[in-house]
Amino acid sequence: MNKLRRQSATADDDLADEGRLGELGYKQELRRDWGLIHNFGVSFSIISVITGITTLFQYGLTTGGPAVMTVGWIIVSFFTFFIALAMAEITSAHPTAGGPYFWAAMLAPNNYLAAFFSWVTGWFNFVGQFAVTTGIVFGCANLIATLATVKSGFVPTPGKIVGIHAAILVSMGLVNTFGVRYLRYLNNTSIVLHSLGIASFAIAVVAAAPTHQSAKDVFAHFNDATGDPGWGERASPAYVACIGILFSQYTLTGFDASAHLSEETHNASRSAPYGVLMSVGVSALFGFFLILCLLFSIQDFDATVGSEYLQPVLQILLDIFGENGAIALFTLIIVCVWHCGLFSITSNSRMFFSFSRDRGIPHFFHHVDKRFKSPIRTIWLAVLLAFLLALPSLGSSVAFAAATSIATIGLYISYGIPIMIGLIWHKNFVKGPFNLGVLSRPIAAVACLWIGFITIVFCLPSLNPVTSQTVNYSCVAVGIVGIFAMGSWFLWAHRWFTGPIRQIEAEAMGIDIDTPGALEQLEVEKEKNGAAAYTNGAH
Repeated sequence: MNKLRRQSATADDDLADEGRLGELGYKQELRRDWGLIHNFGVSFSIISVITGITTLFQYGLTTGGPAVMTVGWIIVSFFTFFIALAMAEITSAHPTAGGPYFWAAMLAPNNYLAAFFSWVTGWFNFVGQFAVTTGIVFGCANLIATLATVKSGFVPTPGKIVGIHAAILVSMGLVNTFGVRYLRYLNNTSIVLHSLGIASFAIAVVAAAPTHQSAKDVFAHFNDATGDPGWGERASPAYVACIGILFSQYTLTGFDASAHLSEETHNASRSAPYGVLMSVGVSALFGFFLILCLLFSIQDFDATVGSEYLQPVLQILLDIFGENGAIALFTLIIVCVWHCGLFSITSNSRMFFSFSRDRGIPHFFHHVDKRFKSPIRTIWLAVLLAFLLALPSLGSSVAFAAATSIATIGLYISYGIPIMIGLIWHKNFVKGPFNLGVLSRPIAAVACLWIGFITIVFCLPSLNPVTSQTVNYSCVAVGIVGIFAMGSWFLWAHRWFTGPIRQIEAEAMGIDIDTPGALEQLEVEKEKNGAAAYTNGAH
């Protein structure tokens, strides 16, 4: 009887979700079978503290050291939660797969600005999405290549690592293509691995360590190894501390996945915003615990930083557990990172699908496979782009750091634009079930200021002297995205990109939006009927 009641309640929620999606102008095309825990799990898996912490542990130890890693984590977590609160409020009002670019259109004061902000936000989110996947999967490839050297004569080279990167991407693409029915079960596995598995891992490390670092070493040891040996330290520890927080901020990235999966989530107006907040809050706590366990367990700081494996976490495990134990525990980390990359592609594909649906990218990608109820074309677009962005690593030693910076900056700019619009034109913001009330604008202001700060900081060089091999290419890449988004808008996109397209309204007029000239026909019909502009239901 209770089971029947639950099924009836879920069916009612699904009807309400479909109705709300219809009000926003879209049909229910994706399979809606995710609950709150699944929605949270996707963002939690993409944030994946073990992924960010492990892959950037070397960066953290050399760019500020333990002091910046610990104190920086607390500061970054604090300000990131402001961003999560602001995003959760907007997600509750507009639960669609488009996420930030859709929010930008809904909150803008008029149709022209709605289309403009939607276009710019969409492109920053688009690039940030596949850049973060590149960072995750390329990091996984590095971990696998490093582990392979422990008991063999394997020698990692840039070419081999890119090959491993490609193989991992293909495996994730295949699972997302043919295993969409099983993604939520893999999601459950990922939640267990990233919570109980990593908690057990961290406890085992700190408990088995024969000696421990002092609290002063963990919270106050500042280390600047950002220059060549002959160059010396940078003049300003504050500069190193600022660029060192990339270790924390990159890790706490990707929680917009809860919004991108909202069209597949039951009771999305409540579950999706709670998914955003829970993923950031839980990840912040788990991440801090993991960092402390690893830092306290370092046996020799200089030997760990200068490890022959170029992977401090592996060196910590080798010092404590020996080769066999280290291989087993490092394999657990790699499995977690693989799950992180898997769901990053899931999130990428949903955003790309929605952006294509609204003509932000070629409409060819707006396709859902009838058998699998999955956007297969955008899945493989995400795989391809994540592969291409890794190719510069063949000739640059800082390509991975650049990818993490691009991902962090691109995604956070896309988060910040709709938050800023809601802050400036707050009267257009019709709130959903999750409402911050009088705190809405102050929280949004803090979120925007923090995003502006990290956007500047993460474009700064992280190594000295600055050469073609050490320059931070993220400023160039982000600049190219910004110039392309703005330039393309004023040159041609303003003529045809209208922001989110109201599918249902078009169908009611007998217009198939998949046919050539459909948008022009829809606009003509709207003008004839004297109806409100179709791009934004709020206008």
